[in-house]
Amino acid sequence: MSRVSKVAVIGDYSPGLRSHTATDEAIQHAAAALGIRLETSWLPTQSLLAPDVAEVLSSFDGFWAASGGTYASMEGALGAIRFARESGKPFIGT
Repeated sequence: MSRVSKVAVIGDYSPGLRSHTATDEAIQHAAAALGIRLETSWLPTQSLLAPDVAEVLSSFDGFWAASGGTYASMEGALGAIRFARESGKPFIGT
C-alpha cells in the first residue's frame, strides 16, 4: 500500500465559495495525475491559535493557503503560513 500524503488547507471552508470547492478539486486532480494518494484537511483559522498548533501542523506534508474569502483569524492564518515556511514544508499561497 502506498503512503498517503497529507495537505492542510489554511482557511475557513465555505461550500458556497466556488474557489474553495475548486481548491479541493484541483488538489485531487493533481494527485490523480501524479498517481499519488492524498488527504486534504481544511484548518479553520481560529483553530490555528491553539497552544498545540505546532504539533497539529507537524502532521502535514504540505500547506495551501486558501483564497476566495476572508480569514476568521488572520493571526491564525499567518501563524500557519509562518510554520510552513520555517519548517521547509511545501507551501502554496493563492
